[in-house]
Amino acid sequence: MAVPKRKTSKSKRNMRRAHDGAHIANVQTCSECGASVRSHHACSQCGNYKDRNVA
Repeated sequence: MAVPKRKTSKSKRNMRRAHDGAHIANVQTCSECGASVRSHHACSQCGNYKDRNVA
């Protein structure tokens, strides 16, 4: 079994984890009702997606 020869420093460990943080969701406004909607998702208020009703 492979075993590390040296301890991974805090700096190297944290550099590896730099991309693992939480991201802010991309929010836009619905063209029909003006509610906040995540990109590429149907509106939860009126059910529209790309100017047509899908719900």
